Amino acid sequence: MLVYCPDPSPRLAYVLDFISEEMLMERAVICQDMNTFLHFEGVRINYSEQDFEGVYHTIRPHSLLRETGIAVQDIKMGRWKNLPVFFYRQQAGLSFDLFAAIFYLLSRYEEYLPHEKDEFGRFSHKASLAFREGFLDRPLINEWLMAWREELSAIFPTAVFKRRSYRFVPTYDIDMLYSYQGKGWLRNIGGTARSFLHGDVKQAIERWKVLRGKMKDPFDAYEWLDALHLYCRVKPIYFFLVAQKQVGLDKNISTSYKPFQDLINYYASVYKIGLHPSWQSSVEDGNTILREEKEWLEAVSDIPIEKSRQHFIKFTLPGGYQRLLDSGIQKDYSMGYGTINGFRASVASSFYWFNLETNSATALRLYPFCFMEVNAFFEQKLTPQQAYTELMKYYVAVKKVQGIFITIWHNNYLGSDPKYAGWRDLYEIFMKEDAYWDAVG
Repeated sequence: MLVYCPDPSPRLAYVLDFISEEMLMERAVICQDMNTFLHFEGVRINYSEQDFEGVYHTIRPHSLLRETGIAVQDIKMGRWKNLPVFFYRQQAGLSFDLFAAIFYLLSRYEEYLPHEKDEFGRFSHKASLAFREGFLDRPLINEWLMAWREELSAIFPTAVFKRRSYRFVPTYDIDMLYSYQGKGWLRNIGGTARSFLHGDVKQAIERWKVLRGKMKDPFDAYEWLDALHLYCRVKPIYFFLVAQKQVGLDKNISTSYKPFQDLINYYASVYKIGLHPSWQSSVEDGNTILREEKEWLEAVSDIPIEKSRQHFIKFTLPGGYQRLLDSGIQKDYSMGYGTINGFRASVASSFYWFNLETNSATALRLYPFCFMEVNAFFEQKLTPQQAYTELMKYYVAVKKVQGIFITIWHNNYLGSDPKYAGWRDLYEIFMKEDAYWDAVG
């Protein structure tokens, strides 16, 4: 693919690199010479206001990719091939600037602008274009590219495009290893007192049965998950919260607890693991705390840690991602909302973070998730049956575009705690259904 553009930019190069990975056999090249463009034998994209003789495909450029700063954009919505689009205008060729629209969504441009925050100080999904315009539940970028590929194939019938394959990546956030074990006598005595205070005698009895080894901890779903992964032939990723100080929203088991260290070491040897950076690392003295947590996890797991997902999905741009890069993190799995399920960047593919403040692409690769059971349970108030329907909706949407389907679960939902009755069954049904369809193709 040769793209004619008389005034190329880092933003355009970034988008074309993403498109190349998604649908091209070779990397797209930007061309500033008209004669070279006109004599090229292959897919020719005219990204300019000029017109030429011959066969090519035209995309009229919006100003966004030529800009270097950050400013409020005039978003005009429209429809193309029955898909919602923006940076729209009635014209010959493509009726919207596909490149600029992809860049706006992938760069999370709107998160650099003044915006509404939620109760935890995070970018609110209600402030997003995807939520306001009703496409938060769609991997819209992937849908655009599939439709665009069909259009290009009609214009350039000899062109060969890459075919992507659907991939499911189950991931787990281990915020609290156990409900009762490993908390120490003081915390357990306090927990027992609270149970009696609230009239929950059954919970108090359960706690002491667990501590005496007479009953399995209700948050212990680890052996069950191992068996499920083996049966379904999937390779999960576990993210561990290892805050050195257990305060506020960081309520993990003490990192000095030997069974905690043993579990981390075991999973590091059989699966992939990553850091679940604490809430503390996202606020005060975050760089130092993040490095300490990463170094501790590397020492216990005996492997380099290159993956992360923020606790409570707490990050802001660009500082949050820059902090990860500075600490040596190469892959982050936080691109989603902690308040609602859906596609925060409107994509079901991994992509590199583009830092708008420096106007340059970075080496941090982002892996977006679209379903987290906490959102379905706490935020959306769904029953397990309703959550299964939503989970399948996202599964179908991602599989249709041959994308990466990343889900987040927590061990407490998959154990035996009666508060989460039905959620373990929901997950097992889904995992086996995905495994079945993967086996039959």
